[in-house]
Amino acid sequence: MAIHFISDLHLADDTPALNQLFLDTLAAWRGRIEALYILGDLFEYWVGDDDDSAYLEAPLAAMRAFAAQTPLYVMRGNRDFLLGVGFEQRSGAALLDDPTLMEAHGQRILLCHGDALCTDDVAYQQFRAVSRSPQWQQAMLARPLAERHAIARQARQQSEMNKQQTGLSAISDVTELAVGELLAAHDWPTLIHGHTHRPAHHRHGASSRWVIRDWHGETGGYLALDDAGIRARPL
Repeated sequence: MAIHFISDLHLADDTPALNQLFLDTLAAWRGRIEALYILGDLFEYWVGDDDDSAYLEAPLAAMRAFAAQTPLYVMRGNRDFLLGVGFEQRSGAALLDDPTLMEAHGQRILLCHGDALCTDDVAYQQFRAVSRSPQWQQAMLARPLAERHAIARQARQQSEMNKQQTGLSAISDVTELAVGELLAAHDWPTLIHGHTHRPAHHRHGASSRWVIRDWHGETGGYLALDDAGIRARPL
């Protein structure tokens, strides 16, 4: 059986086709693959483990059913970095550190979301550093749930406006320097990440880097790892 890697689903209350694709995919893979790794931005935003939005019931229930038969791992992304212990309890998934080094099928694989590698985006890296601090997160989670939703919706609208104005700008991609430093720090494993919405396979000296295809509408993609190596596949 193969290990599957997915990323950047951006599930939300207004993405019914995408949400259904996730449910169908979990049902198709449950008990039929070795493990599933979700490398960030499973949700368009996550305002806290106490979120009671109705649309969350189906994907969380599907994840629990999946995790009962197949190991399920989730890494925080730049949209859902507030995932916590409550999410683990609600989903049955185990949260991963970013980055995480694993060994499987004769390969050393380094997993990360990818946002920390976009070092040309200085403003975002500054926000990332602040928003990952326990003090900032405690203050955010102490706000009323409705207020957190309002903040998240505003941030989402701003992000969509930026995309329309600039598209996939250069600063939203990883930098060679950041990738090289990360690979060197872990003795040059194979790197798998998402975030950039630029699915591809790159070479970095003796190592390689796979970028997972993002999901949108009724389409998506994943990486499969088995004894034959890594392959990119569409859904």
